Amino acid sequence: MKTRLLSLLTAFCMAIALLPETALADEAAPAAQEQEAEFAAISVDKAEHGSVTVSPDSAAAGDTVAITVTPDKGYTLETITVADNRGNELKLTDKGDGKYTFTMPASKVEVKATFMDDNTMLNFFVDVPADSYYYDAVLWAAEKGIADGTDAVHFSPDADCDRGQLATLLWRAAGKPVVNYAMSFSDVDADTYYTEAVRWAASLGIVSGYGDGTFGVNDPITREKMAVMLYRFAKAQGMDTTQGGMAVREFDDFEQVSAYAGEAMAWAVNTGILKGADNRLMPKAPCTRAQIVTMLYRLLAD
Repeated sequence: MKTRLLSLLTAFCMAIALLPETALADEAAPAAQEQEAEFAAISVDKAEHGSVTVSPDSAAAGDTVAITVTPDKGYTLETITVADNRGNELKLTDKGDGKYTFTMPASKVEVKATFMDDNTMLNFFVDVPADSYYYDAVLWAAEKGIADGTDAVHFSPDADCDRGQLATLLWRAAGKPVVNYAMSFSDVDADTYYTEAVRWAASLGIVSGYGDGTFGVNDPITREKMAVMLYRFAKAQGMDTTQGGMAVREFDDFEQVSAYAGEAMAWAVNTGILKGADNRLMPKAPCTRAQIVTMLYRLLAD
C-alpha cells in the first residue's frame, strides 16, 4: 500500500512539473508565429538607366521606410510606385533630392521605378550620348555659353579643334573680356566670331602667330599645343601652375613631346587635365572638340 501511494505521488509530481512547460510551449508557438509575421520583405524591381535602394529591406507595419532614387547620367526619374501584396499603391512622401518615404503596411511590398532621358543635352546637341566620357564637359560648356555647335543641333565631338575655336573657347571661359590691342594677323578678319578672342589671347601671350604674319585660324590644334595654350591661359587667370612631378615621363611616347611643350605637358598631366590613352600622350595628334572641352572642364569645373 505504501509503495502504491509513493508511485502515485511520484507520477503526480511529474505531471505537475510538466504542465507549465507544456503550457508555455503552447503559448510560445503562436507568439513566435506572430513575431515572424511582424516583419515583411521590401523588394525592389530592377530598373534600366538608374538604381533604387530602400532602408531597411524589411519592416513591421507602421514603420517608416526610406527610398533613394539615383538616375544614371543623362536620365531622370519618370515614375515610382510602392504597392502591397494586393497591388494597392501606398502613399509616397517626396523628401527631395531623390529621396522618398512611405509607411509600411502589414504585408510585403514592391517598389518599382522607371527612368527616362532627361532631354537636357537635347536642348543643345543630338550627337552627345549620355554615356560618353565628354557628356558632362559638353553640357557644362553649352550651359555656360562657352561652346556652341558646328550647326544648330550638332556638336561634332570627333571633329578636330582648330586654333580659332580654341582661342574662342578660352575667351568665353574668361568672360569675353574686351581689350585694346593692335592685332596684325593677316588671316584674322575684323568681323569673325573669333576676332576678339584671338585679340584677347594674343594680348596676354596665350597665343602667337607664325613667322609669315598669320595666326593659322583654321589649323588643327595638336594635343601638345593645346596643353601649352591651356597652361598659358591658367597662368593668365592667376591659377596655380606650380604642380610638380615626373608623371609625364611615365608615358611610353614621352620622348615625342616637343621641348617647347614639355613644361606645359607636365603640368597638364600632373593636374589631371591630360590623361592620355593606353599609356600614350599622343602629343602630335590633333585635339578633337570633345577632348579640348573635356580638358577645359577639368581645369575650370572639376
